Amino acid sequence: MRWLPPLDPAGAKAVVTGAAGGMGEHLARGLARRGASVVIADIRREPLHAVRDTIRAESPGVAVHDYVVDLSDSTAADHFAAWVAAEHPDLRILVNNAGVALGGRLHEVERDDLDWLLTVNLLTPVRMTHALLPLLLANGAATGGQAHIVTLSSLFGIIAPPGQTAYSTSKFGLRGFSEALRHELQAEKAPCGLTQVHPGGIRTDIARNARVGSGTDPEEERVAREAFDRMLRFPADRAAELIIEAMVARNPRLLIGADAKALAGLTRLLPRRYWSLLQRGVDLAGR
Repeated sequence: MRWLPPLDPAGAKAVVTGAAGGMGEHLARGLARRGASVVIADIRREPLHAVRDTIRAESPGVAVHDYVVDLSDSTAADHFAAWVAAEHPDLRILVNNAGVALGGRLHEVERDDLDWLLTVNLLTPVRMTHALLPLLLANGAATGGQAHIVTLSSLFGIIAPPGQTAYSTSKFGLRGFSEALRHELQAEKAPCGLTQVHPGGIRTDIARNARVGSGTDPEEERVAREAFDRMLRFPADRAAELIIEAMVARNPRLLIGADAKALAGLTRLLPRRYWSLLQRGVDLAGR
């Protein structure tokens, strides 16, 4: 995004969703340490309040506002976006971080669980961005281009493992949305940038908190969950710092972790065969 200057978070107003823990918490804390006032949102009330209090202790010179919202409820999410626009018209940074997981093959998951995941991971970030983009553009124009959007896709927005049909659908969708929007902003030399992030195995609670399809085999699900949890090695606080650095530098795309970088390369080289090769490697490792 060469048409934009480096992003300076100092004095900016930032919204971070999914901020009650994991990368969202560290993104909010990192932005606050750099002088941004933050609006943090999550469905988990007590952990969100704890993050709010931590930010106030760490960064007493910035304002912190917390908002408890269920982003799987489209009406509630729309109300949150309207509240941000009304109460924080100086918004310049939007971080669409909130995400959930659902384990199970497509025929093993319930329709309600599928709708829940797609709403949180895809529809709500799209709607939030659509609702707040005019504000970001106006404030970016008023500050010489100091506005930015971050969307959190995933390694599973690059590869698509079996048992992750719902999750990969949401993350591939968010990837497509982000790339198209970034190209629109670029074509217009808009005063707002966008960074799309593909984290690999980040050490968060997303695997432990994942829903499981009612039709999955319990033992198979346990083994898969434990294997997935072992992949989550990259520290969440370091991942958040890399994201903020990418925002500041206006990088359009960020891959976090050796796994994300290696697998992104593999899919480019072998788009039709990458999964059979990965599965073969997993099978050999398990012997």
